[in-house]
Amino acid sequence: MIFQETNQLLKSKYSKYFENITIEKIEIGILITAVKLSNGYCGVSSSNLDSTINLSSKQKRNFGPFTPGNIAGQKVLDLFQYMDNEEIMSSVKLAVLSALSSFIIDKFNYNVLEDKDPFDLLDLSEPKTITLVGAFETYIRRIDETKHKIQVLELNKDALRDEHKHLFVPAINACKVLPNSDIIIITGLTLVNNTIDELLNLIPSEKKVIVVGPSISILPDILFQRNVNIIGSTMIFDADKMFKIVSEAGAAYHLFHHKCAKKICLINKEEDLRK
Repeated sequence: MIFQETNQLLKSKYSKYFENITIEKIEIGILITAVKLSNGYCGVSSSNLDSTINLSSKQKRNFGPFTPGNIAGQKVLDLFQYMDNEEIMSSVKLAVLSALSSFIIDKFNYNVLEDKDPFDLLDLSEPKTITLVGAFETYIRRIDETKHKIQVLELNKDALRDEHKHLFVPAINACKVLPNSDIIIITGLTLVNNTIDELLNLIPSEKKVIVVGPSISILPDILFQRNVNIIGSTMIFDADKMFKIVSEAGAAYHLFHHKCAKKICLINKEEDLRK
């Protein structure tokens, strides 16, 4: 899976750079999970709160190293060795992976465009069929005002505004919709809920694929190998503001609004621009 393969790449190629790095601070909000590492780099992920956990069950109680009150100060390498089936830990690991990736992307030779949204890099001069995997409200509005055909692949129709519900396509139809789309834009939340691998397997290699969102702010190598063209991710530069926003139930757009984060695009190949 992409998360595990990216984690393995990070450890095999770059582990010498963060052997002693620890989690300095963590905040698990209802929408975003945020971390700051001891090297100063920050990372975020969509929170994937497990509503099925029974907190009153003594059998479910855990007081291990990566449980409330113990996470800050732990080594990041130990986190990825920690086995836990709770979905919330997926968000924590992804936020830490995002912070480590920010450090690597900052120091090594990746093709990065700062202060850019992936949508602005698309060539929409000819009519296209565009499928959004996830209810991207901003993208829905922008595309719906154009001549392009738009469809929104979602689990829940109510995730769309009433005026956009006619664009809804049930997620079960992904195998029919994705191969027949020209452009596919996928939410990074699919990395948190472990559906991104299946989605990418359904998309022919010649299609234009964009993955976007705070949860996708990871090393791009494995995603590029899976024919993703552009990754729209998030770079945090003000940790204090980030933690304040997360603690007040902020969403990703609040990070940009309050100017503690910026959008960056990671480009697979030069020919992916305006293609």
